[in-house]
Amino acid sequence: MALKCGIVGLPNVGKSTLFNCLSSAKAQAANFPFCTIEPNLGVITVPDERLTKLAEIVRPGRIVPATCEIVDIAGLVKGASKGEGLGNKFLGNIRECDAIIHVIRCFDDDNVVREGGAPVDPVEDKEIIDTELQLKDLETIESQLSKVQKTAAAGNKDAKVLETVLEAYKDALDKGQNCRTVTFDTEEEEKAAHDLFLLTTKPVLYVCNVDEASAKSGNAYSKKIEEIATKEGAEAMVIAAKTEEDIASLDTYEDKKMFLDELGMDEPGVNRLIKKAYHLLNLQTFITAGEMEVKAWTYHKGWKAPQCAGVIHTDFEKGFIRAEVIKYEDYLQYKSEAAVREAGKLNIEGKDYVVQDGDIMHFRFNV
Repeated sequence: MALKCGIVGLPNVGKSTLFNCLSSAKAQAANFPFCTIEPNLGVITVPDERLTKLAEIVRPGRIVPATCEIVDIAGLVKGASKGEGLGNKFLGNIRECDAIIHVIRCFDDDNVVREGGAPVDPVEDKEIIDTELQLKDLETIESQLSKVQKTAAAGNKDAKVLETVLEAYKDALDKGQNCRTVTFDTEEEEKAAHDLFLLTTKPVLYVCNVDEASAKSGNAYSKKIEEIATKEGAEAMVIAAKTEEDIASLDTYEDKKMFLDELGMDEPGVNRLIKKAYHLLNLQTFITAGEMEVKAWTYHKGWKAPQCAGVIHTDFEKGFIRAEVIKYEDYLQYKSEAAVREAGKLNIEGKDYVVQDGDIMHFRFNV
């Protein structure tokens, strides 16, 4: 289950620099591979130090981390919703993504011209992108609403549910609000809302691109965005894309560590970004550990054991009998599955067990 995040932003905000940092994340550590599938799409691994620690104990043939896809969605400009620039194509690309990483310029640099030559204004930049996405959603809703109203008036129950959803979204968009701020009371309404695949319902991570001096704690520009994100119920973080590019260009782990220490940072900003994107989608990881491989598997928070078994293979879910679960901390303490079992720390769980992040799982099934 790979998640797909689209990087959006106005021209000259550092979007491509950030994408290039992510694309060279292979240099962060040996087990962080990145491969380019096409020029604007990359697959990058989710940093997880638990895999490395387990591998030191198990000594497997290989480590397989969880992955996410990053799409560089270029060309979003004012008027994109009307097809300006390459608007329609790129708005279509956003529709295919699970989450949006919205890069906002929060640095001063006379050599990097802001669109139109105006002074740096992160709040206005954010609003331009928001407005384009909102206008596209409004267009989608209005085109459906007129058809649905006729069917609903004829007494069709499903059409009435959809009409309620469309009108609630239209009301929010008319006020300049994103669709993700709207909540629904019934499961039917939630399903109808999900099936619309609107751009502004997608979870968003605002990435404030700052200068090197502000890499650790941000600046006055980024604080404004963080305040807005809190009000919206969205996530925001600070990253210095140019600095990240410098870190990524270093050859050895030791050099990177020294650079990070000078900045007062524990890990590269791109690692934090990937982890945040992962959590933004309510995703967690369970682990399988054996001599062949230590592998991270992605699942949705709240899933039960059979659903997680199905992530490995559909037969595991169909014929699920039980799950043998070891807590990550217990595995580190006792150093082997046999020792964990002997200490009585291996739990046998049934089909109602809600899997926890970091659980080391072994599924029993019969098909």
